[in-house]
Amino acid sequence: MDARTLLIAWHSRTGGSEAMAHAAARGAGDSARLLPASKVQPQDILDAGGYLFVCPENLATMSGQMKEMFDRCYYPVLGKIEGRAFATIIAAGSDGEGAQAQINRIAQGWRLKRVAEPMIVCFDAQTPEDILAAKTVPEARLEECVALGEALAEGLAMGVF
Repeated sequence: MDARTLLIAWHSRTGGSEAMAHAAARGAGDSARLLPASKVQPQDILDAGGYLFVCPENLATMSGQMKEMFDRCYYPVLGKIEGRAFATIIAAGSDGEGAQAQINRIAQGWRLKRVAEPMIVCFDAQTPEDILAAKTVPEARLEECVALGEALAEGLAMGVF
């Protein structure tokens, strides 16, 4: 395990979550390990000192690929990562609270420590066409993602978390 490594696990359907994960990775610099949720294995979680989970909310829950990652990794790392830092970025059509609550519940089971307020980026997508459309994240929100990645990496490097 490298306590300075920030695992950024992401899933995206329409580009918003992917753009935000990449922005956070830019902020984290060399500390970032950016992996699509479909590629994350238990060892990736064990090897990281902290986590940033980035995904869309779909039908008031986290996306299926993110849920699959947690399903695949939950028990193999249970009891081995307590106290590690985590944060979240949710791409939402309306409020993002359902996905956020699910991730919080999983993080609680793993005994992770939230080190940043949840970031929910609302795209106000309410029609099927808007929901399925490619997303463009406003530059100001991308800058927030960069700052979050930088703060997480700095906290890990300093041993603050």
